[in-house]
Amino acid sequence: MAERRKIRVAVVEDQPLYRQMLTAALSGAEGLEVVAVASSCANARAIVPDSEADVAVLDIQLGDGSGIDLGLELRRSLPRLGVLLLSATDSLDALLDLPRSSVRGWSYLSKDSALSLASVVRAIEVTADGRTALDPELVERRRPRRGSGLARLSPRQYEVLRLLAQGLSNAGIAARLGIASRSVDNHINAIYAELGLASGGVTNPRVGAALRFIDESAAS
Repeated sequence: MAERRKIRVAVVEDQPLYRQMLTAALSGAEGLEVVAVASSCANARAIVPDSEADVAVLDIQLGDGSGIDLGLELRRSLPRLGVLLLSATDSLDALLDLPRSSVRGWSYLSKDSALSLASVVRAIEVTADGRTALDPELVERRRPRRGSGLARLSPRQYEVLRLLAQGLSNAGIAARLGIASRSVDNHINAIYAELGLASGGVTNPRVGAALRFIDESAAS
């Protein structure tokens, strides 16, 4: 059996100690290969495009610019590049400003959650697959806005949506909730119908569902 290709990762972080810790942790993680490390937007522009990275892990606010703007710029050189944003504050809503044609493969973790290597690795894997993974702790704190599509979901559907927004697969959601995979499939189809999401559109429905979760919920 052919060995599965490692996910190639670029790290862009302006805090030296955090950059060193993150790079060391990811370099030792199974299935990942760190191919570029940069300390600024300017540094990243110079080295990341030639690295053939699959995922760029970017500080959302760098000393010389925005991680979101940098991610969009790097995508022009690497169209299939996934972007995992890290932030010291709750900036989930920043993902709503992305052009709808570019939302595939953008994820978000707080730097607190990123202290867990397993959380970062899972987010990188989800992002490399073109899906979205949102910070689990921030997701759990949010509640549907009154009158929104999310508010019309059943309690179980909302529970499934929260796990989907965290990047879990259908099988992962089924295992977490202790229900059958077919039940998860049915819940997700019902969520898509209630939120007006359809496959075949510009936005992957899983990504679209994660963005609707951000847009129609607020921290409690």
